[in-house]
Amino acid sequence: MTMSDNPASQKPIMVTPGDPAGIGAEIALKAFAAGCCDFFLHDDADRLQSISNELDLPIKINRIPSPSAFKPDADVLQVLDLKWRALPVPGRPNSANAAQVIAAIETAARWAQDGTIAAMVTNPIAKATLYEDGFTHPGHTEFLGSLAPPKAGGPVMMLSCDALRVVPLTIHIALSEVPELLTTALIVDKARLVDEALRTQFAIKTPRLALCGLNPHAGEAGTIGREDIDVISPAIAQLKAEGINATGPHSADTLFHNEARKSYDVVLGMYHDQVLIPIKTIDFFGGVNITIGLDFIRTSPDHGTGFDIAGKGIARPDSLIAAIRTARQMANTPS
Repeated sequence: MTMSDNPASQKPIMVTPGDPAGIGAEIALKAFAAGCCDFFLHDDADRLQSISNELDLPIKINRIPSPSAFKPDADVLQVLDLKWRALPVPGRPNSANAAQVIAAIETAARWAQDGTIAAMVTNPIAKATLYEDGFTHPGHTEFLGSLAPPKAGGPVMMLSCDALRVVPLTIHIALSEVPELLTTALIVDKARLVDEALRTQFAIKTPRLALCGLNPHAGEAGTIGREDIDVISPAIAQLKAEGINATGPHSADTLFHNEARKSYDVVLGMYHDQVLIPIKTIDFFGGVNITIGLDFIRTSPDHGTGFDIAGKGIARPDSLIAAIRTARQMANTPS
C-alpha cells in the first residue's frame, strides 16, 4: 500500500464480527485468502480456525492483544480474540450475543476516533436480534452517528462501486413518510456533508452532485406533485449559491445509464430504493457502504447477514474486500 503523510495511513483497519450467525467470519477469511491482509478481525480465533479448515483455506490465525500489536502478514490473519457467550450457529441468530456485537462496534468506533486504528469496517448485523437486547437504532449508520459529535444533516449513507456513487437522503422509513420528512434544509445539510467528504476523503477537487426529483419526471413542472418545485429546487439554488456544484432535480429514470453517469460524481436520491436499486443492479457484489458525517472512517459490505447461506461456504467476499480497500484509500487521503 502506498502510504501518505496522513498518520491514519500507518494504522491497521479493524473489521467487526457482525452477527456471528451470519457470513461475516466466512467472507473475512475469504477476503484474507484473496490477498486482502490490511486488517485485523475481532472474533473468536478458535472458531475462525475451524471455519478456515472447513473452507479448505490454509490460513494461520494469530491472536493479538491490542491493535498496536498488529503486524501485516499475508500468511497470518491477525485476530483480536472474542469468546461468544452463546455458541454461534450458522443461520440462527442468538440475542445472547447481541451485547458483544454492539460492544465490538462501540470499541471500533472509539479506536477509530482516537487514532488507534485507521478505520473500522463493519460486518453485517441483524437489527431484529439486537432489538431484543435493547438496541434502539434503525441500523449501523444511525448508531454510529450517536457515537460521534453531531453534524447538521449527519450521518449520511453513501453507497459506492467503481461505476457509481449514490446517497439516499432518507433511508429506513416508509415511502409514505418521505414527502413529510424531506425538507429544503435536510437536503442542503446532507449535500454539504457529501460535498465535503468527496473533497476531503476522496480527493475530488470540485464534486459534481446530481439530485434526483422526488416524483416521476421530476414532477413535470408541478403536474405530478409540487415537491420538486417547492422543496428540492430551492435546496439546489442554495447549494449553488454556496459554491457547491449541484444540479437537478433530475428525472431518476434517465440518470443512471452509461452516458449520464459521466456527468456527475454522486447522485443524491430522495428515498432509499430510488438510488439503491440502480447501484445494486450495476454491481451487486462489489458495492461498499460508506458513512459520511462522522469524525472517523467507517465502511461496510453492501449486503446483509446472509443467514440463508451461512455455513454453506458459498458467500462471496467481493463487497468486504472493496470495503476494506475503500477504507484504506480514505485513510491514505492526505489530510
